[in-house]
Amino acid sequence: MNLNVNSVDSLVTEIQGLSGSSQDVAHLNNVLKQSEDVIRYQAATFASCLTRLDPSVHSLGYLYVLEACTAGPIPEPQADELILPVVRFIDVCNVEQIRLASDKFISVCKRLHELVMILNAPMRAVGPLLTAIHKIQPSPEHLTPLHPDFLQVCLLAKCYKIGYSILEDDICEVDQPRDFFLYCYYGGMICIGQKRFAKALELFHNVVTAPMSTMNAIAVEAYKKYILVSLIHLRQFSANFPKYTSSVAQRNLKNFSQPYVELANSYSTGNISELKAYVQANQERFENGNNLGLVKQVVSSMYKRNIQRLTQTYLTLSLQDIANTAHINTPKEAEMHVLEMIEDGEIYATINQKDGMVRFLEDPEQYKTCEMIEHIDSSIQRIMKLSKKLTTMDESLSCDPLYLSKVGRERQRFDFDDFDNVPQKFNL
Repeated sequence: MNLNVNSVDSLVTEIQGLSGSSQDVAHLNNVLKQSEDVIRYQAATFASCLTRLDPSVHSLGYLYVLEACTAGPIPEPQADELILPVVRFIDVCNVEQIRLASDKFISVCKRLHELVMILNAPMRAVGPLLTAIHKIQPSPEHLTPLHPDFLQVCLLAKCYKIGYSILEDDICEVDQPRDFFLYCYYGGMICIGQKRFAKALELFHNVVTAPMSTMNAIAVEAYKKYILVSLIHLRQFSANFPKYTSSVAQRNLKNFSQPYVELANSYSTGNISELKAYVQANQERFENGNNLGLVKQVVSSMYKRNIQRLTQTYLTLSLQDIANTAHINTPKEAEMHVLEMIEDGEIYATINQKDGMVRFLEDPEQYKTCEMIEHIDSSIQRIMKLSKKLTTMDESLSCDPLYLSKVGRERQRFDFDDFDNVPQKFNL
């Protein structure tokens, strides 16, 4: 089909006629690919096609024209008008058709992300981008280029609960490393907003230990937050990297995060006055890194760490004694920290309001309730699923020609005679 300025009708006719069977749609995709440059060059002319096409029926053709119309620079007043047709298209489009041109669908969705950022209205993209992810995602294990954009708008709109919904899936398929870095970084921040520090720690850990050939800013920022969340959640931080961490990260991350490493060192002394003095002296640095809020939580966690240590020594203790031992200003403030820890399940205790005495208790969980059994069972099922997935990935990798050629080159550098008796594979 040769398109020209006067061929809007022919384009509409072609799209309407070839949007039925899967064979017709595949043929339409080839036709549109051949005419792609013309559609893009004359986007203003072909924009009128959108009013004559049904996005739920003619999704592929609608997508080609919509992508061309949103490709160029868009002034702020026009941005608001363009959001509505994009959102409607994402909502009603046919999944099978858009997957034939997934790169264009992703481009349109990313354009929506840009438009809401221009208008400072991230909330408007939260629902559409979540819908787009579900439509373009081959499986829940697959990370799409839209995941980071979705998590970012959730962060800006403070929709932490919706953002967390996609973090519950175990990601095993990654196309672009940058998408993975951003997914874990934004995901970690979403978890902080939800006070799910264990999950946040896991995601930041994934960024820090991910393979990388050069240092990147995302890993540096993730490492800073990894230190802070470790102190808040675990009440400690280990500066040692796991063996599988890239050499680039091991050499450089600490150098780029020196104030945070020193904060962890100050925290480890247990001296609250020294920690506060360090935070005060470096407040501007932490503020410039948008981490001052987390740093303040680190200071608060030291009080809780000191209280938690008391539970290992005493059965009962007055609020005044807790305040004195944990370096807390007043018994009332000590009571506030104890109540917060009881509410969060960090300690088990009762407070006698008459005499101000705190009685520390044992963990009441007997691990025999229906809820606990269901929790344990779901954890076992998840581990079994991950184990099966790892076995499949291992078998796939062991047959990969690139991997085998690399291993072959590496073997030539070593003498493996001493390892002939070592079994090559264990069947568990």
